[in-house]
Amino acid sequence: MAHDIVFFLAPDDESAAATRLQGPGRAFESVTCRFIEPDTAIAEWDMYFEEPSAEAPPLERLLGWSWPEWVTTPVNDGIEVFALPQRLTRALANAGAADLEELAGRWTTRLRSADGDDMTDDDLPAVLQGVARLAVSAVRTGGGLYSWSY
Repeated sequence: MAHDIVFFLAPDDESAAATRLQGPGRAFESVTCRFIEPDTAIAEWDMYFEEPSAEAPPLERLLGWSWPEWVTTPVNDGIEVFALPQRLTRALANAGAADLEELAGRWTTRLRSADGDDMTDDDLPAVLQGVARLAVSAVRTGGGLYSWSY
């Protein structure tokens, strides 16, 4: 399980890839959380906007969803840098409060069922709202949303 996750706004894949060893730090606008798998979260969010529902689909369906793309070549050091799909960035930027609330509830339910007591202590609705704010900036500036985790 990943420990530190930073969702961040960057102008392009090259800039995002440059964060690989040190993380995005203060150079990029970001939202931080702990103890979630960023690729699973990204797939969950993307699936929600493609197939909205308060009920989470079966795990097998989520695992069959298209996963985010690596921005850097995977190495066996535990660091992952992913690009959020552009369609997800646009969907998050355009999402209303009710959509974000429903998605946060669905995401929280899935994490709780998978991780139980080991679930993150982060305020997941606040994390999702923060990522949605980053998405608005990404759409406005033409940048992209990324996740960095270790």
